[in-house]
Amino acid sequence: MLSSGSFAQSGPPYLTGVNIAGAEFNGRKVPGVPNRDYFYPAKTTIDYVASKGMTSIRVPFLWERMQPQLNGPLDAEEVRRLDDVVRYATGKRLYVVLDLHNYAYYRQKVIGSPDVPPSVLADIWRRLAAHFKDNPLVGFGLMNEPKGLLTETWLSAANAAIAAIRGADAGNTIFVPGNGWTGAHSWLSSRYGAPNGDVMLGVVDPANNYVYEVHQYLDSNYSGTHAACRSETVGVDTLQLFTQWARQNGKRAYLGEFGAGADPVCLGALNAMLTFIDENRDVWVGWSYWAAGAWPPSYFTSVQPVNGVDRPQMSILLQHLGRRPRGAKAGAAR
Repeated sequence: MLSSGSFAQSGPPYLTGVNIAGAEFNGRKVPGVPNRDYFYPAKTTIDYVASKGMTSIRVPFLWERMQPQLNGPLDAEEVRRLDDVVRYATGKRLYVVLDLHNYAYYRQKVIGSPDVPPSVLADIWRRLAAHFKDNPLVGFGLMNEPKGLLTETWLSAANAAIAAIRGADAGNTIFVPGNGWTGAHSWLSSRYGAPNGDVMLGVVDPANNYVYEVHQYLDSNYSGTHAACRSETVGVDTLQLFTQWARQNGKRAYLGEFGAGADPVCLGALNAMLTFIDENRDVWVGWSYWAAGAWPPSYFTSVQPVNGVDRPQMSILLQHLGRRPRGAKAGAAR
């Protein structure tokens, strides 16, 4: 799908899409009951994304459900559920980012603690990679929003997972987050420890087929928990330094989560952020909005249609599906 940092012509030239949430729900209720406690993406939602002309989905799922015991086999029924989603979505030529949605924790214990050494992340990704390696429309999102650990510990776990994926003879693109919730706004910050901008340059991939995954919400504390947005420029303001860092270091990036409410300021901020990404596609390989899926209609960032009616945020997303706009920076980072 990607080679040396650029998309192959056989795949979509740019990832535009949404997260389809649900399989990560009720993380404290393990294993939980499928279709009651948690929900893999419905075919109707995948159909909706494809009908809008989007090219990708990001699929969150829970580590503890997929692998009930560390270093143990994958749960056959959970793999089947994920398989069904991947088969259906890629059958519609949608690229699927598999998102291990655990914040660097397993059963409430962080990677790097005695019970969860960095090597266990390599184990699950070795197994997942062996299963999905023959589908070039599948990408591997190593971990959703690592937090609560040293950046150096996260790098060690990420590199072990990358080595395991390549050791399984999987050439799929790997999406590598940083520490501290992988916020674009804090990529160069030391508030969570050593900055991602320093430590994460140590990513090692023998295939050189990885991108950095960052997230960026637009509310007052960048958490995505408030319906109001800081300003119409907040998205651009928070992406600028990270984009400069990526370009200077010859890296590429994916905006794996972003979301906002539906008031005019938020819609303006969403449009400005995506315009900025459009204009910097030498760095950005695409984006995935948070979220569609099994949310209640009151969930303020949702783009799941209600009674067949699109949410206001979707109208903004649809303006940014096409070609690189005139004046965009050319060339691909290596």
